[in-house]
Amino acid sequence: MHQHIVAANRYNARHGRPGQALLEKVAASELVLVSTGAGDWLASNGSLEKVEGGFVLNAVKHFASGSPAGDVLVTSAPWQDPDAGWQVLHFPVSLRGEGVSVLDNWHPLGMRGSGSNSVKIENAFVPEASIVVRRPRGDFHMIWSVVLPVALPLIMSVYCGVAREAAARARERCRTSPDPVTPYLLGEMENALTAAELAVESMIMLTDEFRFEANLETVNEVVKRKTIAAEACKLTTAKALEACGGPGFMRGNGIESLFRDVMASHFHPIQEKRQHLFTGSLAMGQQPPGQAF
Repeated sequence: MHQHIVAANRYNARHGRPGQALLEKVAASELVLVSTGAGDWLASNGSLEKVEGGFVLNAVKHFASGSPAGDVLVTSAPWQDPDAGWQVLHFPVSLRGEGVSVLDNWHPLGMRGSGSNSVKIENAFVPEASIVVRRPRGDFHMIWSVVLPVALPLIMSVYCGVAREAAARARERCRTSPDPVTPYLLGEMENALTAAELAVESMIMLTDEFRFEANLETVNEVVKRKTIAAEACKLTTAKALEACGGPGFMRGNGIESLFRDVMASHFHPIQEKRQHLFTGSLAMGQQPPGQAF
């Protein structure tokens, strides 16, 4: 998650937007950034109370990957502006600041090593000067046209790596299998792995070394490939486990843990059915509805 925040600011800096100062600060102090963007998404959560010089924040931010080792929480919260109505404000919060604590509640099916603990924030002060983005609450905003194209290739590369490892273990395990069905299962596995690799490679090409256009068309192309990659990674790992037969189900072979890990690929935005709605709406010449997010 640190990488995609850095990548988004690298894009902004390249295109003449604020971002260079953060990159320099991260490099100089070796800061670890933690994002709550996927959990907050368009509506965000928590509460902000306006006080002199800034806001008082109360919230619990879930799926804050890397939070046990993080330095800065890059987060957001909703606020009802007296004039503009409901907005979402984006800002950093020190993970070592007063009123900020990392909860010991990351007990998932897979990806147990990601440290995606929730972060509890109680009466933390957010200076007005720390607000970096203000956007309408619940609406798709330009910020996601930068974040999704740089984040999803990084994220899906992890799951592609998981699928590759599962396939490698299955090949080794099944090398001397006498079962006549095994080659069919391995063939399915190899096809799925190739689809995953092609989708991820294509996502990386779309970013074009941060030269991509930050718009809905780019987001659409990236999220289509995200769905294809996620499904292919899951199928690869499932076929790897199946090809190994009963022993593949046992913990000692390691494939079962990879199978659990790769299931998390679905939950990163935009999830499959929402992506179908998003892409299908654009195909009809319509703006994607709020349900697509």
